[in-house]
Amino acid sequence: MSVLRSIRRVPASALRTFLGHEAAGGLILMAAAALALVLANSDLAPAFAAVLHLPVGPLSLLHWINDGLMAVFFLLVGLEIKRELVDGHLSSWSDRALPSIAAFAGMAVPALVYLVIVGRTPGLAPGWAIASATDIAFALGVMSLLGRRVPASLKLFLTTVAIVDDMGAVVIIALAYTQAIGGPALLAAGILLSVMFVLNRAGVTALWPYLLLFAMLWVAVLLSGIHATIAGVLAASLVPIRASPAAPDAEDSPLHRLEHRLHPWVAFVIVPVFGLANAGVSLVDVTMGDLLAPLPLAVAAGLFLGKQVGVLGAVAFCDRLGLACRPGHASWVQIYGTALLCGIGFTMSLFIGGLAFDNTALVDEVKIGVLGGSILSGIAGFLVLRFASQPRIGEAK
Repeated sequence: MSVLRSIRRVPASALRTFLGHEAAGGLILMAAAALALVLANSDLAPAFAAVLHLPVGPLSLLHWINDGLMAVFFLLVGLEIKRELVDGHLSSWSDRALPSIAAFAGMAVPALVYLVIVGRTPGLAPGWAIASATDIAFALGVMSLLGRRVPASLKLFLTTVAIVDDMGAVVIIALAYTQAIGGPALLAAGILLSVMFVLNRAGVTALWPYLLLFAMLWVAVLLSGIHATIAGVLAASLVPIRASPAAPDAEDSPLHRLEHRLHPWVAFVIVPVFGLANAGVSLVDVTMGDLLAPLPLAVAAGLFLGKQVGVLGAVAFCDRLGLACRPGHASWVQIYGTALLCGIGFTMSLFIGGLAFDNTALVDEVKIGVLGGSILSGIAGFLVLRFASQPRIGEAK
């Protein structure tokens, strides 16, 4: 889920390298999700489930994946958020206006669609945020299959929308899915963050003190009752960054160094492992009635319908009122195809679904909805972009 810098700032080679890594990670994630479905619908399903629930120290293997490894994922998300706000494509209002408004609409409309469909069905309201986020690795993986048919401006737009989505998801997880808070552990977390702040202000650039304190912070946040992955974002906010205008990176910037070291592990190991552990759902006895049940239907509709309406509507609104220009060298049909790809909510949607519901049956329904909505969005977005004509000279901006 890395964020592109402005094209005018980042050399083309750096842009291509980033897109190649992110797209490759997305393709591996697709393979992991497919493998999870195969395992869940085979004779190996009970054995695989037993492995995931094996105790490893104080937590199960699945718990370590969802709370431990994903904390590292959120650490990378936090680093990228800070990098883009300080020195990237979100550093000025002119840069952040369009993706911010599109991301907000792309979170609000799916939530409304979800709530309208579930109506007053008891116990389903907590899932309102499931369809709110875009999986940038998955979406860029689909885009990579289209090669040069997709303008770089749309890849930039999709990525910046996704990072603003991530900001919103972090806030939602912290506020909506935290139940009881433990005072002593929260105090310990505050002390650890204070130490990191002091190190930052003192100009400490070595990475190991920040990583050590991050590990300790993760334990404190876990014990506090706040979801442990929030520790990643909090720690990332205090890793020092050295601004490097007109250059891809600053070699003496701790944030840049850590981001580059983490990204391959997150893209090629952590996110695929999460997908493998969480995407599996048995489809053997699933009927059409199950697919049209309120929860999976609401999730799928939120992703497929809500995202495209919210994102495309926001771009049209901003362009019409002159608040921001639409992505350059892209036709409206191509922008619509990109809005469809924003409905691929795989990783974060599955993650939020696991937080929203404790009931295994409901979590399986969430998985069906996420897979259905994401697959529909991915196929529709691919087809629209594949057959979209290039904008005429008069249309390009």
